Amino acid sequence: MGVVFAGGPRLVTVDHAADVLAAARPTARTVGVFGAQSAAEIARVATTLALDVVQLHGDPTPADVALVRERYDGAVWAVCRVRGTLEPAPLLELFQAADAVLLDPHAPDALGGTGRQLAWDAIAAELAAVRRGRPLVIAGGLTPANVAAAAATLAPTVVDVSSGVEQRAGIKDHDLMRRFVAAVATPECIA
Repeated sequence: MGVVFAGGPRLVTVDHAADVLAAARPTARTVGVFGAQSAAEIARVATTLALDVVQLHGDPTPADVALVRERYDGAVWAVCRVRGTLEPAPLLELFQAADAVLLDPHAPDALGGTGRQLAWDAIAAELAAVRRGRPLVIAGGLTPANVAAAAATLAPTVVDVSSGVEQRAGIKDHDLMRRFVAAVATPECIA
């Protein structure tokens, strides 16, 4: 269960996030999505909300991951916004620094949540060579209709969905959410 502090139409306050996350606990892993905040601010919010994971958007570097790690004991996921092809050296550094790397399509006007789809087939071989079994999260245009194909192609540890299960930005569609969960539970997606 994720809450967004990185701006955009899904932005929540810390108080609203606390209410949302309370409804998800103890069964769901909790994630806070951050953008341009300082490491100190990220750690303060993450600690206040007892987040399991912080997700760093805004093209974080391994140094950014290290700064958050100095202040926060939970998992740190670094987001790599893909601009068509992967850049192996920087991506490998992120895999080495973070607990997981989240791949999301680059959008010049937003950090994520745009509904744009990753070119799974185009990056699969290059990703496998760099990933080397490390935890991977994929996002970007995932829906109940395509999540199994995305998972079969990239073999992620976690799938991250937002726009693919919404009526409109920030308003989830319960039927789409149920269908997404059912699609993730299929053998094609789990394999």
